[in-house]
Amino acid sequence: MTDLSDAYANGAYIDGAALYPPRWDAASKALREALGDRAELGIPYGPSQRQAYDFFQPEQSAKGTLIFVHGGYWRMFDRDIWSFLAEGALARGWAVAMPSYDLCPQVGIAMITQQIAQAVQHIAGCTEGPISLAGHSAGGHLVARMVAPGMLPAAVMDRLQHVVPISPLSDLEPLCQTDMNAYFQMDAGMARAESPMLQPAPQTKATVWVGSDERPAFLDQAMWLADAWQCDQVVAQGKHHFDVIDTLADPDGDILSVLIVE
Repeated sequence: MTDLSDAYANGAYIDGAALYPPRWDAASKALREALGDRAELGIPYGPSQRQAYDFFQPEQSAKGTLIFVHGGYWRMFDRDIWSFLAEGALARGWAVAMPSYDLCPQVGIAMITQQIAQAVQHIAGCTEGPISLAGHSAGGHLVARMVAPGMLPAAVMDRLQHVVPISPLSDLEPLCQTDMNAYFQMDAGMARAESPMLQPAPQTKATVWVGSDERPAFLDQAMWLADAWQCDQVVAQGKHHFDVIDTLADPDGDILSVLIVE
């Protein structure tokens, strides 16, 4: 069996990769401080400490809610580090919710999927108007899973305006051939059950997003999902796996122009 660990390694192929997380963290802390009481932190949606989300409100009544799900191969990171990405949608008059979730190996990927479904339902129950979903990398997988049949109640599905998996993992079987599977503990059947490219194409509008300078495996993963769903795909020129999400912080950014339609 071919070892695909290197094919799915990102940081080793990005200049200055180690500088990104502290930069994200600093920008996120600054935004939370600037928002003051418009930032509600650590709202629980489930029993564990990580089953919580941060909710950021615009200055006026929200026109809708963007839910962003972070990546980290289902085994790293927390919602705190990504707050800075809320700035663009807030400037457009949308609220932003960012959930955390339990991580592998404490739980499996299927359980994380169920937790995010629970988070989306909780957020929907506390908000009004349209909802758009975006997620990056493993988070792209998780938001893609949300539009599978029966994952969310019909009342929530009816409010979904757009789902944008960014650099998503859409076929999980190759990950069984990486050293990360020590955390995932997946067999082929489990991987197929959690692969968005094998679920029916969603009725909700979807756009798959990926950077042109990403690893070939991620370009393939994005293409596989767009082909399976017969949906739009955007290849962001000059963007790699770590900076492809940057435009979410820009109210005039390309990704927000798709996620938020006024």
